[in-house]
Amino acid sequence: MSKKLGLQNFEPAGERVLMRVDFNVPLDGDRNITDDTRIQAALPSVNWVLDKGGSVILMSHLGRPKGKIDPSLSLRPVADRLAELLSVPIKFAVDTVGPDAVEKAGGLQPGEVLLLENLRFNEGETKNDAGFAGGLAALGDAYVNDAFGTAHRAHASTVGVTSHYPVCRAGLLMQRELEHLGFLLTSPEVPFVAVLGGAKVGSKVEVIVNLLDKVDTLLLGGGMIFTFLQAHGLNIGTSLRDDESLDLVKEIMAKAKASRTELVLPTDCVVAREFADTAEKSTVLVTDIPDGWMGLDIGPSTMKQFSEAVRGARSIFWNGPMGVFELPSFAAGTRTVGEAVAEATNAGARSVVGGGDSVAAINQLGLAEQISHISTGGGASLEFMGGRDLPGIDALTDG
Repeated sequence: MSKKLGLQNFEPAGERVLMRVDFNVPLDGDRNITDDTRIQAALPSVNWVLDKGGSVILMSHLGRPKGKIDPSLSLRPVADRLAELLSVPIKFAVDTVGPDAVEKAGGLQPGEVLLLENLRFNEGETKNDAGFAGGLAALGDAYVNDAFGTAHRAHASTVGVTSHYPVCRAGLLMQRELEHLGFLLTSPEVPFVAVLGGAKVGSKVEVIVNLLDKVDTLLLGGGMIFTFLQAHGLNIGTSLRDDESLDLVKEIMAKAKASRTELVLPTDCVVAREFADTAEKSTVLVTDIPDGWMGLDIGPSTMKQFSEAVRGARSIFWNGPMGVFELPSFAAGTRTVGEAVAEATNAGARSVVGGGDSVAAINQLGLAEQISHISTGGGASLEFMGGRDLPGIDALTDG
C-alpha cells in the first residue's frame, strides 16, 4: 500500500475542513458515553486544523440505525463530550446535508467546530450515494479522513466524498495506524509474535492465513480455540463451537504445517459448569474437557507458555482476549498476556493492540500507556492485517 498524504505541509487557514472521524462510542442506557477513547484519539487532528487557523466540520456514524432517525443513536452526547475536551464551543447540526447543517457550516468561523448528526440516519451513507456524498462535500473546502475504524467501508463519507476534492488527506490518527500496522506487515523486527483470541474463527480466518509465514509464532486463545480442538477430534464439552468454520480450521492447520510459522494452541484451559463468575470451575488439559463443562479461559501452563513467547518478541500484534475477561474469574489469561505485552514493549519491542475487546482489556488493566500503539479500528485493523485493501484508504491522495 502506497504512503498517503497527511497533514504535514497542510495550511488550512480560513478553510472549512470536512473531517471524517470515528465517534462510534459505547453508550449506556442513559446515553452516557462509557468509553471516550475514540473521541480522544481524534483530538490531535482537530487541534492541528484549529491551530493553523481553519475550522472543522466533523462527521461520524454511531451504531446501525439503517437509514432511519433513531434518537437513541444521536451524536448529541458526543458533542457535549467534545465541548468538555476542546477549549472551543461545539456547534451541533441536527441533520447532515439538510438546512441546519448547510446554515451552520456556511457560518463557521476560523477556530470553530461543527459536529453533524449521525451520518447513518441517511441511507445514502452506507449506499455510497453520489447525491449524499455531494451534499457532504459542499459543506467543506478541504477533506481529511481520520477514521481508520471505518476505512474498510466504501461509504459516502469515506469514499464518495473524495471525488469532490483534488486532494484528500489522512489525519494524524489514520497516519499513525498505517505506520504501525504497515510496519508489522512489511518490516517487523523479529521475533514477530501474533496473539489472536476472541469468540469466532470466521472473523479471523483471513488474518490467520495472511500472518502465516509473516510471524514467527502465532498464539491462539479465546473461544475460537475450541473449534481447533474439535478439528483435532477432541471433546470440547459445552464450550463455544463454530461448526461452520470447522473445514476452514482444518485448512488453516494444514497451511500452518506447511509454513515457517509456529501455530500454538493452549495445552490447558479453565472450565466451568456455567457461564457465570460464581460458577464452579476447574483447570484441565484441553484433552480432558469433561462433558457438561465449558472452557472460559486459557490455563496456567498456557499462560506461562504464551507470556514467555510474548516477552521474547520484538514485534507483537494482539487481537482478541484469551477468555471471558469481563468475568473476573476468567480474566487471568487475558491479564497475563496483556502484562507480557507491556513488559516486552518496555524492553524495546513494538506492540500493536487492535480490536474493541482487546482495547477494552488493555484499558481495564491500566496498561494502555505501555503499548506502542492501540488501534482504534477493530474490523479495519483485522482486514488490514488480513492483507485486504481498504477503500477508505485507497481513496486518499498518495503522498
